[in-house]
Amino acid sequence: MTALTLSTAGAATLRADAVVVGIAKGTGPKAGPVVAPGAEAVDKAFGGKLAGVLETLGASGAEGEVTKLPSPSGLKAPVVLAVGLGTAPGKDEAFAAEVLRSAAGAAARALTGTKKAAFALPVEAAEDVAAIAEGALLGAYTFTAYQDGKGAKAPLAEIALTGAKPRDKAHKAAAERAITLAEEMNRARDLVNTPPNDLYPESFAAVATAAAKEHGVKVQVLDEKALTKGGYGGILGVGVGSANGPRLVRIGYTHPQAAKSLAFVGKGITYDSGGISLKPAGHNETMKCDMAGAAAVFAAVVSAARLGLKVNVTGWLALAENMPSGTATRPGDVLRMYSGKTVEVLNTDAEGRLVLADALAKASEENPDAIVDVATLTGAMMMALGSRTFGVMANDDAFRTAVHETAEEAGEPSWPMPLPADLRKGMDSPTADIANMGERMGGGLVAGLFLKEFVGEGITWAHLDIAGPAYNEGAPFGYTPKGGTGSAVRTLVRLAERTADGELG
Repeated sequence: MTALTLSTAGAATLRADAVVVGIAKGTGPKAGPVVAPGAEAVDKAFGGKLAGVLETLGASGAEGEVTKLPSPSGLKAPVVLAVGLGTAPGKDEAFAAEVLRSAAGAAARALTGTKKAAFALPVEAAEDVAAIAEGALLGAYTFTAYQDGKGAKAPLAEIALTGAKPRDKAHKAAAERAITLAEEMNRARDLVNTPPNDLYPESFAAVATAAAKEHGVKVQVLDEKALTKGGYGGILGVGVGSANGPRLVRIGYTHPQAAKSLAFVGKGITYDSGGISLKPAGHNETMKCDMAGAAAVFAAVVSAARLGLKVNVTGWLALAENMPSGTATRPGDVLRMYSGKTVEVLNTDAEGRLVLADALAKASEENPDAIVDVATLTGAMMMALGSRTFGVMANDDAFRTAVHETAEEAGEPSWPMPLPADLRKGMDSPTADIANMGERMGGGLVAGLFLKEFVGEGITWAHLDIAGPAYNEGAPFGYTPKGGTGSAVRTLVRLAERTADGELG
């Protein structure tokens, strides 16, 4: 993991391989780029003409734009990297946290293969320290576990933030939180990127067990025998077709002064072939990512423990591999779920809701103040919101709003979605209590309505469908890499923080 420090040295005098500065778009019809606060010493080394030099090189200050140039005499670092921050804020305004986070991430990605870089981006408050630190650490992420190292460059090794105050408690706490959050998000990214021949329910459970023990989190793993004895028909029904048996993992963090409790439930399909309702070619190549919800829940619980939050947080990882075989669940089969409800399986590729249903019912037995489930659940949600925004559904409008606002505050694009009662009728079954499929139109909402059926009476619940942002198939951007992104981790952690602070519930 990339190291991060708060430096007392200035940007011009710090020994590093590169110094990162921000530039913004000036205002006015003929205005060119302007140097952002934090880069004054670097600008001085250019004789006050850094903005002009960058404009000559084609830089405009647009968000995410990266321009490298050699340093003049007077700077210890041999390279200056200017990253765009977008339109300069008005008087008495500051750059938004997400702008700083994205810029730091873009700079860190551009410095792959570099040993040390000084980040001289605008810092006015602890929130800026947090944003820059998060962005730089997340942007420096690479996944090279399956490469021989000859062709892949190492990530940026060390980040020194200038402008922050190492002895300031708020700045120090912001940096420490950013390190914890980035480490756990990157752990989630690693899990999502790990190929399914190495990450299957049993091995995922082993990873969770090891991390839980390291950070003082209680862990319980239910294997096939325990799941059968307990009547977890949904999880077993999905995993029965695979040689790799399913697991239900409970990881629990408690704080002696906690007044509230949260339960996070994660879909953990370590590979989704679709089962007997087999996915066509072109739709199954990235299905190792179908456990991203469980990875997010796992990372969030460990983060809460490491941060010592005054809230009890329990994570439920519903792990299975959805494969076709002679023992696999067939379309038309009826499963008896952990809750006692029966489900007619009309499509075995609608499997995530089956494992989540059992986990939601089990989590409800502990009567938490709120449950939030996270899942790469439906392609319909991607059709509705695209690849960078996740949907938020809930059985309580105020809680849905709170989760949406929390996600936006954490820097994760989300959008509140309804649960129209009229769509429930489409899941009526002549054979069972409910079918796992309903109307095709509004499929993401139908899935949410199905899950709602398994939440305990009187328990506040929200559902995050992260099918779009969980796995980036396009080019990297900002602090988001290609592949696993760690989607929803920051939202869950921030939700736990707000609950600990008494802001929710």
